[in-house]
Amino acid sequence: MEKYYKLHRLRELADNDEDFILALAETFLEEVPADAALLKQAVENENMLQAYQTAHKMKPTVDVFELGVLDKLIEIQDWGKYKKEGEDVKPQLAIVLEAIEKASKEIKSDFSL
Repeated sequence: MEKYYKLHRLRELADNDEDFILALAETFLEEVPADAALLKQAVENENMLQAYQTAHKMKPTVDVFELGVLDKLIEIQDWGKYKKEGEDVKPQLAIVLEAIEKASKEIKSDFSL
């Protein structure tokens, strides 16, 4: 449990309300993998605005679940925000996507979702 994500900050925010934590885990599974797919598509298509918006949306959740890739997600966000044409963020994207996939599988298992 909690190998690819961490709950201690979330537990503090939720004041150890397990029902609330479960609801946030469900929300993570509903939103983050879908957003990750959008982010992947945006980077692959060099749609900088979509990459910026999607990465920006994902930051709070990635941060609170402590996936350990917030810095990489910010690099992708900044690539889109500052239109850093010619810069390759695919290595960062691969790291973010892998972390999300591993965390999603683990959350599903840990919360029996």
